[in-house]
Order: sequence, then structure tokens, then C-alpha cells
Amino acid sequence: MDDLENAILISFESGPVEASLKSHAVSYCQQIKETPDVFRICIHKLWFCNLVQVQFWCLQTLQDVLRVRYGSMSSEERSFVRSSVFSMACLDGVDNNEGLVRVVEGPVFVKNKLAQVLVTLIYFEYPSVWYSVFVDFMRCLSKGGVVIDMFCRVLNGLDDELISLDYPRSPEEIAVAARVKDAMRQQCVPQIAKAWYDIVSMYRNSDPDLCATVLDCMRRFVSWIDINLVANQMFVALLFELILSEGLADQVRGAAAGCVLATVAKRMEPHSKLPLLKELHISRVFGLVVSGDADSELVSEVSALVTGYAVEVLECHKRLNSEETKAVSMDLLNEVLPSVFYVMRNCEVDSTFSIVQFLMGYVSTLKGFPALKEKQLLHINQILEVIRIQICYDPMYRSNLDSLDKIGLEEEDRMSEFRKDLFVLLRTVGRVAPEVTQHFIRNALGNAVKSSSERNVEEVEAALSLLYSLGEAMTEEAMKTGSGCLSELIPMLLTTKFPGHSHRLVALVYLENITRYMKFIQEHSQYIPNVLGAFLDERGLHHQNVHVSRRAYYLFMRVVKLLKSKLVPYIDEILQNLQDTLSQLTTMNFASRGLSGTEDGSHIFEAIGLIIGLEDVPAEKQSDYLSLLLTPLCQQIENGLMEAKVASSENFHAKIANIQFAIVAINALSKGFSERLVTASRPRIGLMFKQTLDMLLRILIEFPKVEPLRSKVISLIHRMVETLGPSVLPYLPRALEQLLADSEQPKEMVGFLVLLNQLICKFGTSLRGILDEVYPVVAYRIFKVIPRGDDSPSRSVTITEEMRELIELQRTLYTFLHVMATHNLSSVFLTPKCEPYYEPMMQLLLNTSCTHKDITVRKACVQIFIRLIEDWCPKPYTEEKVPGFDLKIKTFATNCCFYSVLDKSFDFNDANTGLFSEIIKAQKVMYDKFGDAFLMHLLSGAFPSADRPQDLAEQYRQKLQGNDTGGLKLYYQSLIKNLRLQQNGNHVFR
Repeated sequence: MDDLENAILISFESGPVEASLKSHAVSYCQQIKETPDVFRICIHKLWFCNLVQVQFWCLQTLQDVLRVRYGSMSSEERSFVRSSVFSMACLDGVDNNEGLVRVVEGPVFVKNKLAQVLVTLIYFEYPSVWYSVFVDFMRCLSKGGVVIDMFCRVLNGLDDELISLDYPRSPEEIAVAARVKDAMRQQCVPQIAKAWYDIVSMYRNSDPDLCATVLDCMRRFVSWIDINLVANQMFVALLFELILSEGLADQVRGAAAGCVLATVAKRMEPHSKLPLLKELHISRVFGLVVSGDADSELVSEVSALVTGYAVEVLECHKRLNSEETKAVSMDLLNEVLPSVFYVMRNCEVDSTFSIVQFLMGYVSTLKGFPALKEKQLLHINQILEVIRIQICYDPMYRSNLDSLDKIGLEEEDRMSEFRKDLFVLLRTVGRVAPEVTQHFIRNALGNAVKSSSERNVEEVEAALSLLYSLGEAMTEEAMKTGSGCLSELIPMLLTTKFPGHSHRLVALVYLENITRYMKFIQEHSQYIPNVLGAFLDERGLHHQNVHVSRRAYYLFMRVVKLLKSKLVPYIDEILQNLQDTLSQLTTMNFASRGLSGTEDGSHIFEAIGLIIGLEDVPAEKQSDYLSLLLTPLCQQIENGLMEAKVASSENFHAKIANIQFAIVAINALSKGFSERLVTASRPRIGLMFKQTLDMLLRILIEFPKVEPLRSKVISLIHRMVETLGPSVLPYLPRALEQLLADSEQPKEMVGFLVLLNQLICKFGTSLRGILDEVYPVVAYRIFKVIPRGDDSPSRSVTITEEMRELIELQRTLYTFLHVMATHNLSSVFLTPKCEPYYEPMMQLLLNTSCTHKDITVRKACVQIFIRLIEDWCPKPYTEEKVPGFDLKIKTFATNCCFYSVLDKSFDFNDANTGLFSEIIKAQKVMYDKFGDAFLMHLLSGAFPSADRPQDLAEQYRQKLQGNDTGGLKLYYQSLIKNLRLQQNGNHVFR
């Protein structure tokens, strides 16, 4: 070995080699690679060195040299490389020289690299320089399998590196591919196709590997060569003979099926393709799918052929319009569909075939039929069976899905996504053949109940999921009346004991089904006991799986909302069955449960509240029921407060979580009681809820800085406002005082303002005294921290959490000011305590009404100004009631009503229409209050007197005096657009 060979071996060595030695070897190889005559060195090594590492390095180097230096090589150098590489590939001149190495007899990776070098030469030289490359190659095919194999590798390499559109190509590569294909079509494709036929015929029995290689090569080329070269009687007969020959190797038979599939899938006009598909007589391969091993390569290839054929027939049916061709294509579809359904049910489907897309296409064709024939109804049943099988979970994940561990969660998420399209298909089938679909689901449920197979849990879950999905597309009327066999399905659902009910998936979908079909049960009250039984026994609220029982709380609440008064006769039974559940919920350690949101258990209290809060319940019993529920919850809060004070840091959060749950439960429970019931007809109930408010105030006092508790208390106050109405007012000063004292952070102040907004909307001016005390503190804290004007930061600025909270606080403040102004509470802004905050408030409103990016915020600020003008400017206007307000009005009139609209960024369309309407209303209000003084101020501020049209004031006055607001709006819009034109759109807001 010389130095280069040694260096190549060291550079390829993956074992323990000294790093410096390997680095030196790589550097040396690189130096050789950069020498001008490196191609000669490589050719010499390829002829005389039998080390495969050296051969591969030399071929790689040759390819790199051709790619980089081809343009700078002389014609003699190119010719030398071309003739040498071609001789290696075709064994030209090697037979009589035993000293030469046969590269084509080397390992696969060397042969593939040699083919890539030839493809690179073809890229640059065919057809202009090396026109005879393919013809010359074919002359050498008689030398045997080694050269044939190399020829196929070159053709495959040409497909991989240049022709195939499976890979992204540059515009240059696309142009070269077109050049090569055009030249090959003109010169040698027919000869290549004949060579394929001859080779396969000759080697089918003696060399199956070579035969399969040739067929795979042919498959790649079918998409762009003349279809008649392969879709002819001779070739088709050979391919089907290969597919059906039991004595042949499966790889040859499968490769032949791949060629037929390529022929079937070739792009053609439908009127040309349909006769081709018909002449294939594809039915002769159907038996191979049914009788073969579903996991074998042959069955996989034939299955791909069958499904691909079906796709093409369906496409022809869609695109052809004549009755004759539609009849032919439908006959072909009817012939192939049973085998397609078999493949879908039993075989691994080819990745390029979309089951749902194909079946959706087929079902869509049936929509146009006035009535479905027996065969089509059979196909509908088979489609439904395919859907049922496809949506079944794999039993291997059964325990994971029951416990919902990480693996189970991933599998459930995957199947949820996978099932989406299948359920869309189910509902489409349901619309085309509703009765067939409902009968199928009924039979699927019946079979799942009777089944004793190991897949029982999965089959029951799949059948129930079909029923659930079907309901999504049903109209309310159809569900109420129980159209079709729904009147059998729902009673069957309610009265059947399904196997596998202990499994989480089965239990959940069972309860979801009952909830979905409640419209039917509302109309058929005799099934209410069955519904209650399902929820109250071990199938629902008492299920052994905590995920099921918690979900059952929420679903039971939804059921109760729909049935309400119909459940009054069952109250005692319901409460008796829930006694242990309620006891558990009021004593458990919630911090350790790991459940939250819709599964935190509070929904069971909402459900009970909805039932016992009805006026149909006798007053005495109602009080007893409520006391039975409130007492343990209040006790839980009492105990929690005492225990939290002395708890260690580890136990503190657990105690707080228990208090939180009790507050949430009381909140949920109160939702069933109307304000009229607790304040007018049954005040004793109201008294019981009021007593909980005293406890809430204790929580705020004893744990003012525990945010989770604070938010839950605020939420309950919101609820009590709606439940207790005005009777809650005596409790508000103390509660608000405590909340405000602890509202130091923007997030806390936002929650406080939202509560104030609700109180103002509910009680209006009754809150005046409270606001006189609260507003100055609120204003002081907010104006100290919020940004003035637009709260939208530049896109280049990274928004921090703190900035986000301040922005939210500012937006909530606008709502708060708007609520106060529109509920006759603007006088609060003028009290002596509020005087220091009058100017910051007015400045904020002025700036925001003109420049804020959010149109809804600007609109709200304009509305605030309108109300302030109406409240603070009596008519007739003789003197200024609020010092300095005249100046604010003039600024508002000029900047907001004129300049902000004149600015070219103001769009009269979309969301701005509401803002523009409010600006027009503001002008009418100001004219109504101030008359011509407003008119002259606006015109003098907008137009220099020299430029003002003489009749403008009169026209504007007439529009303002009239009752046609729409006309005023159009006039003012036209006026602004004309002014923009006069200023060439260059006006900048000032």
C-alpha cells in the first residue's frame, strides 16, 4: 500500500485511532483531492486497487471533481474519465486482463457510487456530448447479470438524482431533467423497454434478485415514458403471469405488481385511462389478497395495487360525464370494492393510500343517486365495518389507557387525532344512508355485548364511540323524536350492562353518550330512572377510576340542567346516593388529588343546587337540603382556617386547597338559586347564604395575601351579588374595604375593578356612597403605575409579564370609567376627595379617544365624554359647572372629532364605523348643548378663515340640527375625504 491508500484506510477507520494520526490522514487525502490530476490517480486506483475503502474514496472524489471542475476540464480529460468509468461499468476490456479490478463486482455501496459518477457525467454531457451512452450500455447487457445490474443502478440513480419529483429540485435540475427525458424518449426508451422485457423473461427463474431489480427500475420510469411501451398485450400478459406464478419468488411477483400499479397510476385523461383499467382485468389478482399471508411482502404489494386501482377507477367516475362511461366505471368499482374493504380490514395499507379520502370520495358519489341499490347498501355496511375496525384501540395499551399513564395519554391523544377524519366519514355515511348506519351501530353494540373475545373492551368502546359520533350530526328534532332506530338505540344504551364498564374508556364514552342524547330522554321521561342509575352507581359517580367519577360530576351537572324540575321526585334518592360522595369531597385532601378545572368535584354541588333550588321543592325540605350541604362546607372552611394558622409550610398549601374547594363548592351550589327565590319567596334560604359571607370576610382578613383564596372569594362575591341581589349591599363596604387594602399589584387591582363593574351594573346609584370612598384610592394606585395614552408597545419591544399586567389594568380602567359614566355616577369624579385625579383622568381619556390602536377602547372613551358632557353641561348652557371642563370639551372637539378622523390612518370601514358613529353623536350632543359656539370653534380650529368655504357653516349647521344622523354621518365623511385630498394625504395628527 502506498501513502494515499494508507491515509484513506486510516481516515475511514472507526475504531481506536490516534486523533492526530487520523487528522493527518484526512489532511493528506484532502491535499491529493486538490491536485489538478487527481482524477487520473483515482482512475488508476480503481483499476488496480481492490481495497473497497479506496475504491469508494476514489469514486466519491471523481464525482466531486466532475461537479466542481467539469467546466474547467479539457475535452481530453473529460474523455479520459468518461471512457474509463464506462469501461468499469460495462467490463469493457476487462475480460482479457486479469490484473484489472472489477469494481462492478464489489459491494453495493461501491456499485451505487459508480452509478452516481455515471449519472453526473450524463447530467453534463447527455445528449450533446455523450449521445450514445444508453445505446452503448445496452450493447453490453449480453455480458450478464453484473452489467445488467449496473445498468439498472445507473437508471435508478438517474431517477433519484435528477428525474424523480419526490425530492425538491432547483430550476436548473428541472431543466436538465427535461432535456435528458426528451432525448431518451426520442433515442432509446423503446429499446430500454424491450430490454426490460427480454431480461425479465430470461432471468425470471434463474436469477429472481436481478429480475426484481429490473422490474423496480421499470416501475420508476413508467410515469414519464410512453404508456404503450408497457401497457401493451405482451407486457401486461408477462406482468400478470409473474404476479400469478406461485413457483416464483415473492420479490419478483411483488415487483411485477408494483409495475402494474405504476401503469394504473400514470397521469392520463380519464377517457383514455378507463379503457386501460378495464383491459387489465384486475380481478385475477383479488384471490392473492384473500388467500395470502397478510404480513407478506407479496400481499402488501398486491394490496397496494388493488387500492391504487380503486382510486383511479373512482377518479375516472368523478371526471367522466357520459352515462356509458359512468356505468363502466361503477361496474369496475363494484368489482374491486370487496377486495379493497378486505385490505382495509386485514392488511397493512400502503402509506400513499388514504382510506378516509377514498371512502369519502366513494360515499360522495352515492349522494347523487336517487336510491341506493342492494350492492351499494352492502358497500355502505362494509365501509362502516372498516370505520369500526379502524377506530378500535390496540389491546396492548388497555392497562395504560385505564390508568392513563404517560403511554396511555400519548396513545389516547394519537387515537383522538386519528379518529377525527373517520368520524367525519361516519357522519357523511349517516347522511347518505341514515337507517343503514343506525342499524349497523345497533348491531355493533349488540355484538360487542355478546362478544367474548379478548378485544371486548376495545370493541365495546368503539361501538359506543360510533353512537356518540353519530349524534353530533343529528338535528334536535330527530333526537327528540328518536327517528329511525334511535328509539331502540337509546333504551338499549340505558338498559344494557356493557362488558368492560370498569375500564376508563368504556365508562367515559358511555356517560358521554347519555349526555349527548338527553334531548330524547327529555321527551321520554320513563327513562329518567335509568339515567340516574347510570350516573349514581358504579358506572358513574361511584366508578372505581377517579378520572371517570370526576368526569361524571360534570356530565351529571349537564344532565340536571336539562331535566331540572323532572328530577324533583327523585331528590331524596339522589341525595341518599350522593351522601358518601359529598362526605368524601368535604373531608379529602385536595392538594393531593391532582385534579382541577372541570374535574375538581365542584360540579356535583352545582348539580344538586340546580335541583334543590327549584321552587317546585317544598320550602321546608329546601331549607333542610341546603343546610345539609352548606353546614359541612362551612365546617370545612372553619377547620381549614384554624388548621392553616398552625400548619407547617408543607401542610399549609393542603389546608388552603381544602378551603378553596369549599368556597368553590358553595359558589357552585348557589347557582341553582334565583334572586327572586332567596330574597322574596323564601328569605330563609337567602339568610343561609348571607351567613357564608361573614365567613368569607374572615378569610380575607386572616389570609389577605394568599392569592388562590382571594380569587375564589372574589368569585363567590360575584355569585352572591347575582343570588342575593340588593340584600348583599350591607356586606359590601367591609368586603370591598378589605379587598382594596390588599389590591396593591396590577393583577389584584384588575380583579377588584371587575368586581366593582359588576356591582355598578347591578346596583347603579345605590353604590354612590361606596364609590365616594373607593374611587380615590383606586385612582391613586392606578394613575401612579399605568402608561398614559396608547398601551400597545412597539413590535420591537419584548413584552414582559409586568408590562402585560399593566396593559390589562389600563384596559380594565377604561371599562370601569365607562361603567361609572353610563350608570349616572359621573358625579363621583367631582367630589373633593377625587379632585387630584380629575386632571389625569381627563388627559388619559383625551389621549386615548384620539390615538389608541384599539378602536373599541377609543369608542368607549368617546362614549364617556358624551356622558360627561350630558351630565356636566346643563341646557341652556350659561356658565361652567365644572371648572376647566370647557377647555377639555374644546380639545376633545378639535382633536378627537376632527383631527383624529382627518388623519389618513382613520379608516371609515370595518370596526371604525362604530367609532365614527359615536364621534358623530358627540358632535350632535355638543351642538345641542352649546349651539353655534361649538360650530364656530370646530370650524375655526379646522380651517383658516381664508380657506373656509362660505356656505360650509350653514350646511354643517343644517345637518347638525336635523334628525337624520345617517345623513350627517355621510356629509361629515365626505367633508373629511375632501379635506384629505386638499392636503394630499400628508396631514399629520397634531
